Amino acid sequence: MDPLRQSSPGSSRPSSPRTPPCEMFDYVGIEAVLDQLKIKAMKMGFEFNIMVVGQSGLGKSTMVNTLFKSKVWKSNIPNLGTPTPQTLKLHSVTHIIEEKGVKLKLTVTDTPGFGDQINNDKCWDPILGYINEQYERYLQEEILITRQRHIPDTRVHCCVYFVPPTGHCLRPLDIEFLQRLCRAVNVVPVIARADSLTIEERETFRQRIQHNLRSHCIEVYPQKSLDEDTNDRILNSKIRDRIPFAVVGADREHLVNGKCVLGRKTKWGIIEVENMAHCEFPLLRDLLIRSHLQDLKDITHNVHYENYRVCRLNESHLLPQGPGWVNLAPTPAGRPATPRSSKVCQQAQDDAKDEAY
Repeated sequence: MDPLRQSSPGSSRPSSPRTPPCEMFDYVGIEAVLDQLKIKAMKMGFEFNIMVVGQSGLGKSTMVNTLFKSKVWKSNIPNLGTPTPQTLKLHSVTHIIEEKGVKLKLTVTDTPGFGDQINNDKCWDPILGYINEQYERYLQEEILITRQRHIPDTRVHCCVYFVPPTGHCLRPLDIEFLQRLCRAVNVVPVIARADSLTIEERETFRQRIQHNLRSHCIEVYPQKSLDEDTNDRILNSKIRDRIPFAVVGADREHLVNGKCVLGRKTKWGIIEVENMAHCEFPLLRDLLIRSHLQDLKDITHNVHYENYRVCRLNESHLLPQGPGWVNLAPTPAGRPATPRSSKVCQQAQDDAKDEAY
C-alpha cells in the first residue's frame, strides 16, 4: 500500500515502536496547522473530474445536475428528427461551483453513443483512450525539468457507470467494459431509473450484479484492497454492501407537505430523490462529495496514475532529447493501462465459489 495513504491524518494505526510519542509539558500550537491548510485550500480551491457512462436515456445528465444542484449539463431531449450518433464521442464541460466560500472546479465528461449501436465491439476504446490521454498529459507536465507550480489536473477521478434497469443481471457489454475500466479509474456502478423496479426487484437485481462483479474479478470503488484501517473497513464495507446504488435523478422541485423537494412527478405521486425510502441517491451523493471525494482523488493519483506512470517509464528506452522534457515512446493503441492483480482476481473467484456452495 502506498506510504502516503498510510500516513493520512486521522488514521487509527498505532505509532511505530521506533518513534515513540514525545510527552509535551505545555501547549505549542501544532493544531494550528489544520487552520493553515484550510486557509490555503480555500484560496486554491479544489478540482474534481467525473465521467458518466451509459446508454442514452438513462438520465446521466439529470443525475449530474441533481448531484450538484445546478445546471451543470443541459439535457438534450431526443426527437424523431435527431439521428442516433454512429460513433461514440466524448464531451466535457467545466464549471466553477462555489458554496460557503469553497470553490470547486468541476469537469463532467459525458459519453453519448455508448452501447447504442447494433455492433458495440470495442466501444470502450474511445473512453479508455481518453482516460489514458489525461494521464499522459499529466505525465508530460510532470517530467519537465522546469515544471509548473500547479500542474492542471484533468485526470478522471471517478466514473459513474449507469446500469440499465433490466432486473436480470449485467449484460456481456457491461462485464467486458467494467473489466477494462476498473484497471484505469475508480468506478461506481449505479442502477439507473430505479423507479422502474419494485423494491423486491431492486434488491434481487443488486444481488445478481454483486455476484457478477465478484465472479468476473471486477473491483469497483471503494476497493477492498485499499482500505487503510479498521474505520475505513467498517465504513467501506457498508458501502460495498449497497453497491450498485439504485438511483433516481430529478432537477425539478415539487411541493410535498408544504415543503419543496427534488423529485419526479408521476400519476401515482412524487418520487423524492433525497428520500431513502424512495431511492438511494443520498448514498451516491455522500460517497462522491461528502465523504470520499478526496479519497477518490488520492487513489487516482497514488494508484491508477502511478501504475500508468510506471508502465510508461518502463516502456521508454530513450534518453532526454531536449532541454526540458523526456521523450517517451508513443502509447500503443488499445493497451490496458495497468495489469490486473492475480491475487485480487483469485480472491474474487474464491468468494464467488463460496457463495455458490
